[in-house]
Amino acid sequence: MHILLTGGTGFIGCELIKHLTGHQITVLTRSPKKAKTALKHADFSNIDYINKLSSFSDLNHIDVVINLAGEPIAAKRWSSEQKQKICQSRWNTTQQLVDLIKKSSHPPKCLISGSAVGIYGDKDKQQVYENAPLAKNGFPYQVCQQWETIALKAHSDKTRVCLLRTGIVLGSDGGALAAMLPPFKLGVGGKMGTGEQYMPWIHLQDTARAIAYLANHNKASGVFNLSAPHPVTNLAFTDSLAKILKRPAFMTTPKWLMNLIMGESSQLLFDSVRAKPKHLTELGFIFTFSHLEPALKQIFHAREN
Repeated sequence: MHILLTGGTGFIGCELIKHLTGHQITVLTRSPKKAKTALKHADFSNIDYINKLSSFSDLNHIDVVINLAGEPIAAKRWSSEQKQKICQSRWNTTQQLVDLIKKSSHPPKCLISGSAVGIYGDKDKQQVYENAPLAKNGFPYQVCQQWETIALKAHSDKTRVCLLRTGIVLGSDGGALAAMLPPFKLGVGGKMGTGEQYMPWIHLQDTARAIAYLANHNKASGVFNLSAPHPVTNLAFTDSLAKILKRPAFMTTPKWLMNLIMGESSQLLFDSVRAKPKHLTELGFIFTFSHLEPALKQIFHAREN
């Protein structure tokens, strides 16, 4: 297959390319030179780079589009300017891809486009399947709802669309875990607020494997929760992480403090989304890491080697 990949140098994209060997890949990147450095683990012979989608008049030569591009949502406080960056980096690229697909006489067979479990809002202890009601307001909902709406415009009898409602991706070299580790290593880790909020986590390898699986599965379309089958509460996550690191985890970070530090974006830490990957498992996808502790053990083993 010939795959067009946006967001290929990001946390998920770098891992995904490892799972796409044997395919021709075109990576959209603002800096091909930096991209080659970031993807030094990849086989350059099967990767091309472009720095703008206007290089194409259509996508007749592309079999699958995987759209992961977007400004990191948790990297900075949500100022008006930052919110604009988060939205436009997702919406604009997706709209350009949709326009190119519509201009194609032989369009890609599949568009796989990003989204996030934040679209559901705070669901407390309710199990959240793909047909669950969406949030009615909130910035994560606004970002993802419009992102998905744009992507779905590419759907036709020639092009299936898969939407990835991704949870907290855990890996050995970056992502959410990298931000969590410092206080735990210092012995001052602990739960956020009550710790009762559910965290829909997924191992980075399973994230990449699932995306590759959807690209190859001709019947895959619609919404997919990209999260492990067994989400855990923040307290359970904290206890597992402390156990593996052999560090105490007695601290509690109050919600008011994180609101003060992070502002509106602190909702990412306290919204409870007990997401279940029903559609993925019904398609036959098998997770390598279904439970948290084995996933964390593998991640820290990889970090040490």
